[in-house]
Amino acid sequence: MKWAVSICLVLIIIGCATGISRQVRSQVTYNGPFAKLQKAPDEHLGEIVILGGKIIETKGSVTSSEITVLQLPLDSKDRPQDGDRSEGRYLVRSEQFLDPAIYQEGSLLTVVGRLNNSEVRSIGGFQYVYPLVEAIEIKLWPRARQASPSIHFGVGVGTWF
Repeated sequence: MKWAVSICLVLIIIGCATGISRQVRSQVTYNGPFAKLQKAPDEHLGEIVILGGKIIETKGSVTSSEITVLQLPLDSKDRPQDGDRSEGRYLVRSEQFLDPAIYQEGSLLTVVGRLNNSEVRSIGGFQYVYPLVEAIEIKLWPRARQASPSIHFGVGVGTWF
């Protein structure tokens, strides 16, 4: 009986966990809107931010990695809400090699990091300001499973509707 209760408690704790560790989460000093960071990143240099989004591109080298991210709002567990509500793009830099085969285009991530600078790059012929975040912790979220009906009714062999 104690064994079953212990397993249930562990599962509940795991189910309530957020993507970012509490220790790192407690370091966050900026909780404002991303649009404000994007418009005036120099006003927030040195702030510790938590941001989420969808990976656009990952470039890795022996000494560091850079991820271009489409910002998405975070839910209560710090998971990006995949959809069409984005306030812009940002760059994540890490001193570790982040394999582009793992940090793939379209994957969701959450990052806590220090707003270090900004870079101006071209998107479709116009200049765009990317806030630059030096990663402290990155959570790569597992890809969602393909949606399928949750209830199946079967008739005969190999037939369902």
